[in-house]
Amino acid sequence: MSKVKYIIIAILAITLCQGCGVYSFTGTNISPNTKTFQVNFFQNQSPRIFPGADQRFTNQLQDLILNQTNLDLVTSGGDIIYEGEIVQDYVAPNTATSNITAAQNRLTIAVNMRFYDTKDSTQDLEQRFSFFFDYPASQSENAVRDEALQIIYERITQDMFNATLARW
Repeated sequence: MSKVKYIIIAILAITLCQGCGVYSFTGTNISPNTKTFQVNFFQNQSPRIFPGADQRFTNQLQDLILNQTNLDLVTSGGDIIYEGEIVQDYVAPNTATSNITAAQNRLTIAVNMRFYDTKDSTQDLEQRFSFFFDYPASQSENAVRDEALQIIYERITQDMFNATLARW
């Protein structure tokens, strides 16, 4: 009877181990052959130009990939390459008051991204990502811009990461 018990435990252990497979805690789906990544400068080509916004976005994307993968950042010849441009940066009234004035404004930023996987070109992707930040109309855009960019860029870079490396 104890021999049957050990066989059942062994079968259960094998089944559990096979079910787990290879798993990444960040949810990435990166080929084992991919060792490096490159993020080219995302130039601001929107009608409104704010100094440093493009460099801040580029750095935030690099930091996200460095923190969530074990890939090495390179300046050229990367196994995977991100490039693109900031194409929209605008503010529009979002909600109105009874006096037909804006109660809230919305800052929206959009980024065109091109992703190239030099090891597997079927993974290449070109997509537009955008996000927004709402703030009270009583505040100026300059007063909230740093916070807004942090939130917007965090969301856009995470969406880019999910679309390219997590594949969801």
